[in-house]
Amino acid sequence: MAGSTDISDHSSLNADEFKILYKIYVRPHMEFCIQAWSPYLQKDIRYLEKIQRRATKMLHGLKNIAYDDRLEILGLLSLEKRRLRGDLIEVFEILTDREIIDKQQFFTPSLCSHLRGHSLELLKPRSSRQVRQNFFSQRVIDEWNKLPSDIDT
Repeated sequence: MAGSTDISDHSSLNADEFKILYKIYVRPHMEFCIQAWSPYLQKDIRYLEKIQRRATKMLHGLKNIAYDDRLEILGLLSLEKRRLRGDLIEVFEILTDREIIDKQQFFTPSLCSHLRGHSLELLKPRSSRQVRQNFFSQRVIDEWNKLPSDIDT
């Protein structure tokens, strides 16, 4: 048929085109309100990461390269690292009043003054229920308190 084109006639996406399309059309669906519903079951974490694994294999020449190496080549982070990064950014915004949220509902400042750490360290309340330990206000505290002292600048 004259004028018809076969999709195989077109060149494949390059890495920059892939990143643009992936960041616009795919990742937002996987990360919508992620700080609120962040998956904690390993099966859910693996399922989400599998989507990114498969997507990064679509690029010519990357199919047989290890996932971590593909991410490095493409300049992407694993979704788990992105969730942690998003959590830490959200905590910073809440604690520095950049979010209009009552921070006392979520966090209690640590009263203990350590020689190490930063001035915005948080107290982690005890929780006997597993599901409670995965709430935003619980799961992020350990990672937040590990941040270096220049976090409050």
